[in-house]
Amino acid sequence: MQPLLITGTDTEVGKTIVTASIAAYWQTYRDPDNVSKSLGIYKPIQAGVGDREYYQRTFQLSQSIEEITPLYFETPIAPAIATLREHKPVDLGLIWQQFLVLQSRYDCLLVEAMGGLGSPITAEYIVADLARDWHLPTILVVPVRLGAIGQAVANVALATLQKVQLKGIILSCTKPDAEKEIEDFAPIDLIQGLTNVPVLGVLPHVADLGDISNLAHAASCLELERLGF
Repeated sequence: MQPLLITGTDTEVGKTIVTASIAAYWQTYRDPDNVSKSLGIYKPIQAGVGDREYYQRTFQLSQSIEEITPLYFETPIAPAIATLREHKPVDLGLIWQQFLVLQSRYDCLLVEAMGGLGSPITAEYIVADLARDWHLPTILVVPVRLGAIGQAVANVALATLQKVQLKGIILSCTKPDAEKEIEDFAPIDLIQGLTNVPVLGVLPHVADLGDISNLAHAASCLELERLGF
């Protein structure tokens, strides 16, 4: 299957949880014995400790930390700003070459974006540019909270402008009671009508991010068959 980019409307919207849930689904239902080591996870750029360490620890990936994230900044801010703070260039060639290596190695490669579609990677290059240039089928994670509708509409408009292959939207419950707020903050029919993009489902709140069975169960609520799973 083609690599899949998981991006969002902003930071802290549930991209990592969605990525982890899909990864858990793959390991549980597509490679249950993890014999083939067919899952790869790629976060091209990371600023601050967090996601790459979590992925390696939770999924026992056959990847080194550097293979998961070849470009790392200590400062937890946007790469376009971190590069100025740390006097370290954002090497787009490096992250592209590592992507090609992982794409050839794994049956399922999940790529977690750095922030939202509009997040700057360099002073002239945003995540939507990367999605377009790498020809990545993309899903947009939208958190169930006030402002979700407008954020979804704006990000889909950006994806359309940048010719991103947007495959669908996933609503993310980043807090325990978020599912009760869907009709108020993120009604599915309204979002689909305004964006003309299918909502692939609602990812429920996952309390224990280290529990692969819970993560896989959460992902089973999504229409992953539309993504080739």
